[in-house]
Amino acid sequence: MTEKQTRRDFVSDQEVRWCPGCGDYAILAAVQKCLADTGATPENSVFISGIGCSSRFPYYMKTYGFHSIHGRAPSIASGLKLSNPDLDVWVITGDGDALSIGGNHILHALRRNVDLNIILFNNKIYGLTKGQYSPTSSEGTKSPTTPFGSVDYPINPFSLALGSGATFFARAIDVDAKSLGPILQAAKAHKGTSLIEVTQNCPIFNDGVWDAVTNRKTATSNQLRLEEGKPLLFEGGQKGIRLGEGLTPEIVEVGEGKASESELLVHKADGSDAYHAMLASMAAPEFPQPLGILKQVARPSYDELALAQVDQVLKERGKGDLNALLSSGMTWTVGPDGRPE
Repeated sequence: MTEKQTRRDFVSDQEVRWCPGCGDYAILAAVQKCLADTGATPENSVFISGIGCSSRFPYYMKTYGFHSIHGRAPSIASGLKLSNPDLDVWVITGDGDALSIGGNHILHALRRNVDLNIILFNNKIYGLTKGQYSPTSSEGTKSPTTPFGSVDYPINPFSLALGSGATFFARAIDVDAKSLGPILQAAKAHKGTSLIEVTQNCPIFNDGVWDAVTNRKTATSNQLRLEEGKPLLFEGGQKGIRLGEGLTPEIVEVGEGKASESELLVHKADGSDAYHAMLASMAAPEFPQPLGILKQVARPSYDELALAQVDQVLKERGKGDLNALLSSGMTWTVGPDGRPE
């Protein structure tokens, strides 16, 4: 019988080198605890990262790991999962790594529904390269590459996931271990690609970018904690979200003489595309930020389908012959003069 692991069993001997106050520390601790709590083992777990501050993650995990190239971690992880489907494969990436140069790679991992767990650290900035604006930076962000303020429209990770056909999307706050832990466990248990966006603070180059959502003074007004089968309530239950005219969400006050809970939308992670699109449109400060498991639907994973196909072909045709394959089809022999005989 395998001895139960603890968080310490997943802590490597490497010095953790992130800036003081970085949200990455909290995410690292939450992931290590998740693996221990779910019965994972170091020898069966793999962490693959791209390029960025978050991508140092594999060094700090006492598991197998691969610090890969910019934006390509989902593709490398997909190949690994197909070649060894028994492995528990995690992808660590940032908003710049995943959504800029890696946009095409994360899109196809989500579309294929490969059985991977992708954690997207979103601090709305390029931290490793000293604070340039990123694909998720808010309009008006001033940085070395946008000294007068960014005029780009930022990418919404959930909208991208929906457009790619993602089967699991969740959102959590870096330092909220109480909520992040269960989300990581649900993602690990999900069969297919799980994408967890973690709103993460960069104290050096984008400090306080998530304050509207995370500040204790404004959190109750700007956080929408999603619970399966429960109405969309916030502000201590005094406010809620219902469907308004034009199929758009609207905030209403709840209570005697006001809107009733029966009028409110009820959260269903496997709900309609229209419902998920509505959640994707909601962000602080206009609306409370949805947190929790926003979408989870069941669909066969790519690796499951591909490996089943290989097994079926082997049963029908047996093992192939490489020499016969190379000699099949249009072949010819080249003569001494370099021409086909």
